[in-house]
Amino acid sequence: MSVKENYERIIDRLGKACTRSKRDPKDVQILAVCKNQPIERIIEAKELGLKLFGENKTQEAEEHMEHMDSDEIEWHFIGKLQKNKINKILNSFDFIESVDSVKSIEHIHKRVDKITETFIEINIADEKNKSGFTIEGLKKALNYISLLNRVKIVGLMCIPPFNDDPEFSRSYFAELKELKDDINAMNLKNFDIRELSMGMSNDYEVAVEEGATIVRIGTALFGRRFK
Repeated sequence: MSVKENYERIIDRLGKACTRSKRDPKDVQILAVCKNQPIERIIEAKELGLKLFGENKTQEAEEHMEHMDSDEIEWHFIGKLQKNKINKILNSFDFIESVDSVKSIEHIHKRVDKITETFIEINIADEKNKSGFTIEGLKKALNYISLLNRVKIVGLMCIPPFNDDPEFSRSYFAELKELKDDINAMNLKNFDIRELSMGMSNDYEVAVEEGATIVRIGTALFGRRFK
C-alpha cells in the first residue's frame, strides 16, 4: 500500500478510536517515525499534511531535514539521548521526547539560555533493558526537577513491552495518563504536562482510547523499514 493509503487507514482508525472514547480527533496528532525510511516516503507524508516527524538518530535526521526544510514541520527526537549529542539535538529539534534521567535534564539546563520545553521518558514497565524514569523514580525527583527553571516539562512518553495483542498495552497507557494527572495536580513550577506521547503502529488505537495526544507511527504509515 502507498503512504497515502496507509495514512487514510490510520486516520479512519484514529477517528473510530476517538468516537469510542468520546474524544475530538483534533486532539490527537500523528508523529511520523522516520527511522530507516527513504526520503521519498517522508516527503510524501509531509505532502499529505503531516506536521510532526520523529527521528532516532542525529545523522539520519540531518539527511532528512535537508530535504524537508519547512517552518510548518515540528521535529521530535525520540532516540537514546547521549550527552555528547545534546547540543546538536537542541539546535536541530523542536522537542526531545526521550529525556530519560535527572542527569539528562541537568545537561539540557546547562546548555540553554531560555526556557526549553521537553518531554520525559517513562520506563513504564520498569524494564531493565530500557531507559527512562520509573514512575517512583520520577516522583522522587519532581521537586528537584522543578528547580531547574530553564527546562519546562510539557509531555510524557512511554514504550510499553511489546506484545502482539494491543490490549496488553492498555494498562500501561492508563498508568501514564494517571501519572500526568497526578503531576499536574501538584502545580509544580516548570511542569505543565499537556502531551502524552504513547502508542505505536501496533497499539495506537488503544493509546488514543486511554488519552494519547501523540501517537508515534512508523511501519503502519511508511511500510517496512529499508535498513
